[in-house]
Formats: sequence, structure tokens, C-alpha cells
Amino acid sequence: MLRQAACQARLGPSAGGVEVSLRYLHTMVRVTNIEQSLDFYCKKLGMEEVRRIESEAGRYTNIFLAAPSDKARAATERAPLLELTFNWDPEKYGEGRNFGHLAFEVDDIYATCEKLMQAGITINRPPRDGRMAFIRSPDNVSIELLQKGASPQPKKEPWASMPNTGKW
Repeated sequence: MLRQAACQARLGPSAGGVEVSLRYLHTMVRVTNIEQSLDFYCKKLGMEEVRRIESEAGRYTNIFLAAPSDKARAATERAPLLELTFNWDPEKYGEGRNFGHLAFEVDDIYATCEKLMQAGITINRPPRDGRMAFIRSPDNVSIELLQKGASPQPKKEPWASMPNTGKW
């Protein structure tokens, strides 16, 4: 009963009176070979590629996969997805290092981060851009918070000049 109540509890309104809510978006895992990974996730598990991003500046490829029963929803909501990240510069991933992060969409990234800070959560990567922030769970699982909608929030202090803290 206690476990259920704890999971049902929500962060209440922030100092600005905004209710904080989350929507699950994706889980990211790093891969070392795109072809082998697509063979495993798509041909063997049955997932389907729904979107791909190639970033020459960032030197990575992101491939978003959906389970067949989630494909229609993934097309309109961009969730729930599995993000495969292939970094163009080789890196050795130890066990567990290939896991990237969980991602959640929030209605107001600034209000969410403010509420989390008030609750004692460290904002490892502040939402300087008005679009994205990172926090960590008690077990050091990296969690990405993304602003809902296509446009970022206008830059706002203290977030715009706040430095990173620790790893994210």
C-alpha cells in the first residue's frame, strides 16, 4: 500500500502555481554497430524504425524505434520510443554505459526544474536553452526533461547562466 501511494504522489504546484506533469517519451541506448542493432531490434524483436536523425555537427546518428502496436501513436506523439544512438567517434562502453537516459516531456521546463530543486533534486544540466534539462535518480539513472511543444521556452534566468553540476 505504501509503495502504491508513493508512486501515485505527484509534485504539487511550483512556486509559480504551475502543476508539474510528465509524459514518457523514450529510452536511449548507445550502440556500436547500426546494422547489427537494427537486425536485433527490428528483424528479431519486431520493432520498426520511425525516425532517424544524422548530426554531422554532433557526430552522431539517432534512430528511433517503435513497437508495432505503438507505431501509430509514435507517429503522432513521438512516444513511446526506443532511441538508438550511434556515436561516430568510437568509444568503448562498459556494461551499463551503453544505457543513456529516460526522457520525459514536461509542460513547463522552468517550473518543473524549480519544483525539483525545491524538493532537493540537483539539476545536473539546467534548461539554459529553454528546451532540455537533465537530472539523476537516486541510483544515478540519467533522466532528460524536454519542454513540451516544438519551440523552446524563452531563455530565462537563473537557468540561462547556471552551470552544469556533476554528470548527466
